This record gives sequence, structure tokens and C-alpha cells, in this order.
Amino acid sequence: MEDLRRAVRDLCLQFDDAYWQRLDEAREYPEAFVDALTRGGYLACLVPEAYGGPGLGIAEACVILEEINRSGANSAACHAQMYTMGTILRHGSDEQKARYLPAIARGELRLQAFAVTEPDAGSDTTSIQTSAEKRGDRYVVSGQKVFISRVQHSDLMVLLARTTPRDQIAKRTDGLSVFLVDLRTVGDTIRVRPTRTMINHESNEVFFDGMEIPADSLVGEEGRGFHYILAGMNAERILLASESVGDGLYFIDRAAEYANSRQVFGRPIGQNQGIQFPIADAYMEIRAAAAMRDAAAEAFDGGQTRGAEPNMAKYLASRAAWKAANVAMDTFGGWGMASEYGLERKFRESRLYLVAPVANNLVLSHVAQHVLGLPRSF
Repeated sequence: MEDLRRAVRDLCLQFDDAYWQRLDEAREYPEAFVDALTRGGYLACLVPEAYGGPGLGIAEACVILEEINRSGANSAACHAQMYTMGTILRHGSDEQKARYLPAIARGELRLQAFAVTEPDAGSDTTSIQTSAEKRGDRYVVSGQKVFISRVQHSDLMVLLARTTPRDQIAKRTDGLSVFLVDLRTVGDTIRVRPTRTMINHESNEVFFDGMEIPADSLVGEEGRGFHYILAGMNAERILLASESVGDGLYFIDRAAEYANSRQVFGRPIGQNQGIQFPIADAYMEIRAAAAMRDAAAEAFDGGQTRGAEPNMAKYLASRAAWKAANVAMDTFGGWGMASEYGLERKFRESRLYLVAPVANNLVLSHVAQHVLGLPRSF
């Protein structure tokens, strides 16, 4: 693992704070950075060897994303290619895998779009309304998605849509299906409207205007989609926990370095317990979150499908990173607000994972109900 960490760090050294600051100000996608990761094979790390990939596990993917974010970069520009693999690898057909995975492994195709969230459903995934109607050898998709990141920089999209109306299903998790959509073939039947956010995240609203896709775009069985995307969602929780761990360590690295070098009243500010104790406290919380992340990754790679560990890892890591972000800002004082230091950009980016891809309050509900056996709260 240390060799992998070192290789990722060396790649990230090519993209300094000035690079990320310029992109943040211009709201540009980090094409050069993503291309470098692609050429290095990092974004295809989960593609099995049989399809031309390295065949690594979630544990190795975690290391890659953690080191990217610890370097000061932002792996949210390209992380979806890792977590969407859970759905494709576990539930995609042999034909789908053979058609797309080798090209993804070679860096010729990007799988960066994960279209689930809708404006009226939010976190209530079973209430989505985007429909996919079977018509002969095609499905016709109509509806709207929101907060769909990287769709303008992706060739493929994993899409969750309703194939059976809600009034015709026995359980609310029924009637949803997953599709692997080739965005290069759908033309103007899909419309994209960018959503400006507080970070440079390339997020969008997506409108499907009778989009026609081949029937073999369906992943697995029709109506089983909700269960299929859980594999992707659990992977997403673990991987984004790793990004938060990386963010947290970035803040600790910067705070400790600054506290050692900044002289006030003739002594380094890090000599003051009011500075050093919060840094040490935040660091220990990050290490604890990393341990939960490691346990979740090990369980996932071992075939476990339950969501408790991935959700807990995401919850703990996002909170630890946000705590470290505030500690770093306090340590830097006014200079933390200056864009040239890079801290305020990472401060904004780290805030996202308190509410995405799942709000932390929903994690608490999940653990209360499914781990502790408490009554369902909604």
C-alpha cells in the first residue's frame, strides 16, 4: 500500500495549489489532472484483470482517493468511476462488461455520471418519478434528475428510473430499474443545465425528453434496481469517507506546519496549548474515522453487502474532516481566508460531505433502526 500511496502523491505533486486555485476561480473542470489519473490507471483500479484493469479492491481505491485529497487536490472530479463499478461488476451482464470495461480500463471511456437524485424525492429514493417505459426493443425515458455531477464529462451514465408505477407495486423498493446509458448516442433527448454551487463541482440538472435507449441497457432484472444500486451506494460511502480522511489530514498537515513556523510574541504559536490541543484532538478523530473506513472497506471487499459500516465510516470521516477544517482555519487566523493559501477552497469542499451523498442525519436514522433495532423514524 505504501508504494501506491507514494505513486499517487508523486502524481499529485504535478498539480500545485496554483493549479487548483485557477480552476476554482474559473469554474473549470480539471481535465489535465483527470487525464493524468486516467493514464496512470488509477480511475480503472476496480476493473477486473479479465477486462484489462488492475483488479484492485475498495481498500486500494480508498488509498488513492485519500492521498489525492491529502495532497490538496479534489478527487470529486472523477471519483464516480470507482463507486459506480459496484453496480456494474455485481449486476451487469457479461455482454455489458465486455462492451464497456476494457475501454474504461484503457482510458477511452469515462463512467462518471450517477443519476439517482430527483428534485421532489431527494433522499427518498423510492419516490423517484423519472420513468423508463418498455416499447419493443427500446426503453423510453422521461423525467428529471438533480445534482448529477460530471455528466458533461462522461461517456456513460448509471441511471435509476421507475419501470413500474408506484400504484402497481407491492413494496416501495420495487419497480425501480438500473440502466447503463451510453450518452454518446442519445443526442438532444437529454438536456443538461449546470447548477452553480459553492464549490467547483460540475453539478447539473438533467432532463430526459423521451430519451430512447436499447433494451440491453438494462442492468440485471427489471424492477430490482433499488437493490442493485445499494452496492454502488455502499462503495460510494466508503470511498467518500476516504476523501474526508484525506481532507482531514490535509488540514492537520497544514495546521501543524503553520503552527510550527508562525511566530507571535517571540515563540511559535504551536507552543501554546490553545493551538496544539485542538490540532491533536482533530487528528485523533481522523485516525478513528480512518479505522472505521478500513473496517468497512475490508468487509466490502469480502462480499458484505450491509450498509452499516459504509454509512458509519462516511459519517465519522465527514465530521472529523469538518472539525479539522475549522481547527486549521482557527490556526491560520485571517490568512486562512486568503485564497492564495488554498485553505478556504478546501474548507468549502470538505463541507459537502456532511450532507452528501447522504445527509448525516439519515445515517443516524439508519444506524438507529438497522443496527440498534429502534423504531423506524420516518
